[in-house]
Amino acid sequence: MNRVYLDWNATAPLRPEAREAMFQATEIIGNPSSVHAEGRAAKSALERAREDVAAALGAEGADVIFTSGATEAAALALAGRDLACAPVEHDAIKAWCRADLAVDAGGIVTVPAPDQSTLQLANSETGVIQDLPQGLAVSDLTGAFGKIPFAFNWLGIQAGIVSAHKLGGPRGIGALVVLRGTDIQARIKGGGQEQGRRAGTENLIGIMGFAAAAKAAQNDLAQGLWDKTRELRDLLRARLETGAENVTFPGSDSLCLPNTLAVLTDGWRGETQVMQMDLAGFAVSAGSACSSGKVRASSVLQAMGVATEYAGDAIRISFGPATDERDVMRFADAWLAQWQRWRDRNNMRVTAGRV
Repeated sequence: MNRVYLDWNATAPLRPEAREAMFQATEIIGNPSSVHAEGRAAKSALERAREDVAAALGAEGADVIFTSGATEAAALALAGRDLACAPVEHDAIKAWCRADLAVDAGGIVTVPAPDQSTLQLANSETGVIQDLPQGLAVSDLTGAFGKIPFAFNWLGIQAGIVSAHKLGGPRGIGALVVLRGTDIQARIKGGGQEQGRRAGTENLIGIMGFAAAAKAAQNDLAQGLWDKTRELRDLLRARLETGAENVTFPGSDSLCLPNTLAVLTDGWRGETQVMQMDLAGFAVSAGSACSSGKVRASSVLQAMGVATEYAGDAIRISFGPATDERDVMRFADAWLAQWQRWRDRNNMRVTAGRV
């Protein structure tokens, strides 16, 4: 059975450019903090990668602080600050903020005080894209980076959080990008790496893979590959909408990421759908990868007004430029077949209850 991977928002497949860059990094033996020739070579590679990530983010002139991932970047940006956020944020953000910003049925967040708030650019479960207000303190850019065009320098935010593996880079590497001169207090202290903001010998292999993936992702955007992905997403929605009853697509009436479709079927548990699709050869999820293994209602959908009893009845389908129409239509056929069985079982239970 040829499996089809439709969970790119959890982690994107490793790009060949990133794999090659990581292999090259293994040949660099020096520590970037050492002053000898080998150390200087490592330092030079590190700074070239930093410039490449900054350029891909549209953050020339800003500071890129490498971290172990978006979760650490969030802690670095948010710890010790009293910022507001919305319930639609990732748990790594909500761990440090007051989740009291209002969310409408389309997933759009109202931010009364931007300089005292954090707001994601795009939601990984629904794909909803936010219009970031000028002066925003922090934004989680992880879900949007590499999928839609934007420039950090144009967003009008003070700090942004990114992760490599969401755009085809390696796992375990991310960054916090901040306006130059922004005061960032180190959470990990020690040798003073990353301008004293994040101690520990830099993960040069991961960083070089991150930079290569970021450059490749920007090339994909420039070539319009994500426009084709948007067409596939719309084709999938139309197929499911015409083939099934009482199915909704949370957030789809708002501006959304080109690769993301949330599918909600009241009464059909999301984790059940994930298991059924897995057995059929398709990898999808029931929400954010960091929480989809837990049987609980989606806080994102609840914030958008979905009743708690149904907020666990959704799956997320996400794909990328490597996904083709045949894969998407195969998934649609398999999902609709399972939906038909689920509906028939429900109808039998209803009929039996009337006897």
